[in-house]
Amino acid sequence: MTRIAALLLSVAATLFGAAAAAAELKVVSAGSVRGLIGGMIEDYSRQTGHKFDFTIGTTGQLRAIIMSGYPADLIITSDALMKELEQSPNLPPGSRSDLGRVGIGVTSRAGAAVPDVSTPDLFKDALIKAKSVAFTDPTAGGTSALHFVKVLEALGITGLVKNKAVLTVGGKETAEAVAKGEAEIGVTFISEIIAVNGAKLAGPLPPAFQDYTLYTAAIPKASKEPAAARAFVNHLTSAEITPRWKAAGFEPPK
Repeated sequence: MTRIAALLLSVAATLFGAAAAAAELKVVSAGSVRGLIGGMIEDYSRQTGHKFDFTIGTTGQLRAIIMSGYPADLIITSDALMKELEQSPNLPPGSRSDLGRVGIGVTSRAGAAVPDVSTPDLFKDALIKAKSVAFTDPTAGGTSALHFVKVLEALGITGLVKNKAVLTVGGKETAEAVAKGEAEIGVTFISEIIAVNGAKLAGPLPPAFQDYTLYTAAIPKASKEPAAARAFVNHLTSAEITPRWKAAGFEPPK
């Protein structure tokens, strides 16, 4: 065998091995991590050849999808929902890995005046003065929206904000509504604000009203590609990825 022929066979074997190892992973994920995880998936797919089928939803939507028996290989969702799932027979013990936590923020349109929301009084004033306020429809079960409803009750301005609310299907859509000028300000997860062009983070909710959501990953028993899914989770939690989580508005798990 010539040296060139041997080299060609070696390359072919490498390519065949990579193709054979490539997997198609079904990922069910919370919307607040979609932009960040989406970018990571694109990079990881180029490196490994794995393909990803991504399903996005609010906490309420994800609960329905997962409980319906959807054959997911990987679940990425809030700590609260993951705790529910851990009580079900769907997840094997020790499957969970914590990814990061994210707070809720206020978004304004890039180039527009940025409201000061650093204290409860200033935040309340910004909500009162805004001509319209976008946030996820609470009936969809979105974590940030359900918390925001409680904040409005505490501030005593539920009715006022309800009358000028721009309800969206998710946090990304909330930030997009503000970026497009469909709402003056919006309230959603900081990660979803940062991910949208034309949306600017005015600031996090005041500490007295802040609520952090921890996001976690787990591999359900129904996974057809558990080894590939675990390898991807290891990638998501590796030190080399930490700066990307921080740039997207996430903090390390606590």
